[in-house]
Amino acid sequence: MVAELEELTGPGQVAPGGSPEAKDDYTHDEALGLTPVTPQAVVWPEDAAQTSRIVEWANARSVPLTARGSGTGLAGACIPRPDGVVVAFDRMHTIVEIDTANQVAVVQPGVTLQQLDEATGREGLVYPVFPGEQSASLGGNVATNAGGMRAVKYGVTRHQVLGLQAVLGTGEMIRTGGKFVKATAGYDLTQLIIGSEGTLALVTEAVLRLYPRPTHTATVLAPFASLPACTGTVPDLIHTGVGPLMIEYIDVVTMAALAGTGDLELGVPPAVQEQAVAYLVVVLESHHEDRLQEDTATVAELLAGAGALDIYVLPAAAGAQLISARERAFWVAKAAGADDIIDVVVPRADIAPFMEEVSALAAATSSWVSGCGHAGDGNVHMSVFQADPQKRSEVIEGILRAGVGRGGAISGEHGIGIGKRKYLAAIEDPAKLDLWRRIKTAFDPNNVLNPGAIFE
Repeated sequence: MVAELEELTGPGQVAPGGSPEAKDDYTHDEALGLTPVTPQAVVWPEDAAQTSRIVEWANARSVPLTARGSGTGLAGACIPRPDGVVVAFDRMHTIVEIDTANQVAVVQPGVTLQQLDEATGREGLVYPVFPGEQSASLGGNVATNAGGMRAVKYGVTRHQVLGLQAVLGTGEMIRTGGKFVKATAGYDLTQLIIGSEGTLALVTEAVLRLYPRPTHTATVLAPFASLPACTGTVPDLIHTGVGPLMIEYIDVVTMAALAGTGDLELGVPPAVQEQAVAYLVVVLESHHEDRLQEDTATVAELLAGAGALDIYVLPAAAGAQLISARERAFWVAKAAGADDIIDVVVPRADIAPFMEEVSALAAATSSWVSGCGHAGDGNVHMSVFQADPQKRSEVIEGILRAGVGRGGAISGEHGIGIGKRKYLAAIEDPAKLDLWRRIKTAFDPNNVLNPGAIFE
């Protein structure tokens, strides 16, 4: 297998699974509770043509392929098969173009968010999807439809990808979309591939929408004595028209953990901290300082009228520290011994009653569930502490069913991978699952692209 792959690529581009070159990182992602798997081999293509030849080879031999970016996913989508090959895009890390006239970037899948942010920053532009881990790759972001805290203003990855170059399960290469924002020419293949977790095609290039980079930001922190009061203000915040960059809620347990590990000094007096049950964090941005000040005053006035215990407009350094700490919430929960970390999305006005259901489910299974979430878009992230696998599965399925029952979905941005596929099979509409399988067959007739992800 290694010899044949080297003929398709070149020396130094293939390594047997378990060898020093095919390091342990290639056996897993960051999902909790899943078993790493050593593949037969790891191959590092250097361009789209090599990727196409690899897939064509695998299709002819029915060898499973698992695409891998930086491995920062949380659902096990890039855990390989023991009889398969990892296609690692580490070496396809070129920013092909930053087109300032059309405000787009063209990137290979191995480009990281940090790499792109540095390049766009030099042009006064920004790619607005920040899912909380700057080492994440753009290919992985496309595969999982990554979101993050800025989704309330900019949406998620699928709203920012204008076109793709991708290799189908047969080895055929296609281009979808381009440097334009609208088209009505047939089925939207770009959107089908985004979020498909490497099961439909391997992305070898993406055309991304860019925006002018705002120069002024402000962070408003508001502690509340109840979660319903905290999240209940979100629809009113949206209605003000100020267009917040982020609206996050953080429960008091998670805030204490973040403060303990991040050395945060937010200026909240102990008396207020004792009353607080949840915190709302609102980040605003603008190209004009005076307009930002007006928007900040509008938000502060609304939060005060909604029953916030106090309002704090944080200094720039403290605001940046808080957002950085919020982005590390996963690592804090992991270090604290969380047994699983899940995300659910519900209509944003339903966060508070949904969390009441979560509390009841946790109590019924003697579990502990804490977390934070993107309150602006209804995406709730929860750390589940329950060592017993059966009880943990019970409480997680109950949480996911409660979210779907409120008109939501079992994942807002983590995806399904192999970690959540049993819940998808149990909860999702069977007719929809059958349709997804038929789409999978059209793109990948021999099921060589990430078999086992999303579906058994």
